[in-house]
Amino acid sequence: MEETTATIMAALSSLTPSQFSDLTHTILSTTHHHHQRLSSLLSSPTLFSLTLHHLHTLSLPQKTLLIARHLLSSLHHLIRHVQPHNAASPPLPPPLSTAIRQRELDAVLLLLLLCETHNHTPEALDAPLSDWRVNLRNLFTDALLMLSCSHSAPPLGACAGAILIPFVEMVSRCWRLVVSLGCGGGGKEVGEVAASAATVVSLPAVEVTVGGRECVICKEEMRIGRDVCELPCQHLFHWMCILPWLGKRNTCPCCRFRLPSDDVFGEIQRLWEVVVKMGEKNS
Repeated sequence: MEETTATIMAALSSLTPSQFSDLTHTILSTTHHHHQRLSSLLSSPTLFSLTLHHLHTLSLPQKTLLIARHLLSSLHHLIRHVQPHNAASPPLPPPLSTAIRQRELDAVLLLLLLCETHNHTPEALDAPLSDWRVNLRNLFTDALLMLSCSHSAPPLGACAGAILIPFVEMVSRCWRLVVSLGCGGGGKEVGEVAASAATVVSLPAVEVTVGGRECVICKEEMRIGRDVCELPCQHLFHWMCILPWLGKRNTCPCCRFRLPSDDVFGEIQRLWEVVVKMGEKNS
């Protein structure tokens, strides 16, 4: 977990003051929304019971997928600010198929709260099931009070530190859970996955203006005046060559640049590689 935290902090150190401010604002807004959802869940006996029942019906792989989607959502927030963007090739949006839905968000927030409670205050869950909601609500309220009263923060600034440190710790915690449950993402090699359909559809067509350029897939020259496909890494290919390729794998044939995919664990690995590279530049 310490290694994961150090990697994220190294990537954050590459941000300009403006990027850092934007990231802090994004995380603050997201954290506020999550706190509101947890407060509503813990204040409503009906919503709490329904969410807890939903968690009980999920298998271990399904619970892992919930945590992975939450981790992926957090990484998307981070990547938006730490990844350098080419003005001619704006950042690709995350595939809708990897997005986390409201019911899933409630479930994963409760699941993470249960995990934290089990690790740090297990006696709260030794009580009868009927007392769990009140016990969790009290612990959650106390945690929010401690957070609001805390003045400890790194040199980045008290306000920014109070916002970013819990975020980094949450990402590290989710990463550790996904890794410990043995399901992709956490640095493990993910098999080949296709690029997401939405990503492929959004790829631009550009006109070849210079002769002698070869499509590395078919090894034939791309004729001047012909429309070809440009990937975000700016490599060009014949449309009839690159479309079947991206239907099987989400990497550029030239440089292995990864495009978004519909695979949650593949997306986690793709985004984590970006974070690692940004951190390495500042180490």
